[in-house]
Amino acid sequence: MTWTRFVRKNAFRNKRRSWLTVLSMAFSLLLLSFLMCIWTGFFIDQGSAQSAERLVVRHKVSLANTIPGYYRQKIRSMPGVVHVVPLNWFQGIYKDQKPENMFARFGTDPDEFFDAYTELSIPPDQLQAWRKDRAGAVASVGLAKKYGWKVGDRIVIDGDIYPIRLELTLRGLFTSDQPDDALYFNWKYVEEGVSFAKDKTGIFSVLVDSPKNVDNVAHAIDATFANAPEPTKTETEKAFQLSFISMLGNVKVFILVIALASVFTILLVSGNTMAMSVRERTREVAVLKTLGFTRQAILGLFVGESVAIALFGGLVGVVGAALILFLMSHAPQIGGLFVFALHEWKAAAPVALIVAIVAGFLSSAIPAYGASRTGIVEGLRHIG
Repeated sequence: MTWTRFVRKNAFRNKRRSWLTVLSMAFSLLLLSFLMCIWTGFFIDQGSAQSAERLVVRHKVSLANTIPGYYRQKIRSMPGVVHVVPLNWFQGIYKDQKPENMFARFGTDPDEFFDAYTELSIPPDQLQAWRKDRAGAVASVGLAKKYGWKVGDRIVIDGDIYPIRLELTLRGLFTSDQPDDALYFNWKYVEEGVSFAKDKTGIFSVLVDSPKNVDNVAHAIDATFANAPEPTKTETEKAFQLSFISMLGNVKVFILVIALASVFTILLVSGNTMAMSVRERTREVAVLKTLGFTRQAILGLFVGESVAIALFGGLVGVVGAALILFLMSHAPQIGGLFVFALHEWKAAAPVALIVAIVAGFLSSAIPAYGASRTGIVEGLRHIG
């Protein structure tokens, strides 16, 4: 019998207890890796290099308030500004009101949109077709795949805030390094059909020439419109995204507390299991010593069993976390918030597995060391 098989056989000799331990470890590490992905995706990852050079300009009071369209030219003339693109959320109904038919849709300027979002890639002929068609639209490859769209298809969206029926023609499909399941169309379409939408914008996306100038440009924009009837609030694209998370409260503290509780649970469960296992096998240790097993071999046997159980539970946990993140990133309405977290899973998974291995080692080291020091006579007399 090989050493690996010997460890595996002994690790699952008490199947009920071993599987309960694995499930406990799996749940704790699932929670830990899930929270690590959210923490990294929301608060640490700064996004693409292009994202670090973009600012979002909105009304200072609320996103529900619009800002004048002529702000665009004033912002464009400021030092350090390269491109300024309007983005207007279009609330409406595609097919029906079911959650699975909800997706991001924005009105923008086709002539400048892909200049500001350089991480998005679209074939030149499709881009030119979109720019020439006032009723044209472009969508991400992922969104098109979800609904079975092809270039040239007709997409109809009935507006609610803006009382207009958009009859769009899909002119192009774009790809991105990070998922961006959205549809973009020419905002002039809405302005021509809805009088109160003319020369009004929800937000401006501003591309700056260098990340070093981001703060200076942001302060300059807000200072320019500080005394205007519609004052602005300018922030980085990442900060703008986190503003939606902040509505849930102090998410950072919540994640930290739950993560620490998960680690504590891992140590408690594995430590208790190993202590019970070693205590029950005192006579077995004595028998192994009579057969020639050294203290180091017995110590390695118990530690190996604990690490094997912990690692198996860790694998189940990180796979479960990936599955949950995948499902949440594709959920209607809230999916966009978890796309960044799913992107961080590959980095979080090894850390969670290392935590599992360390937890398995620490929880078994002390009782295994004590068992390895047990004398043969003392062990054979042990009852329990």
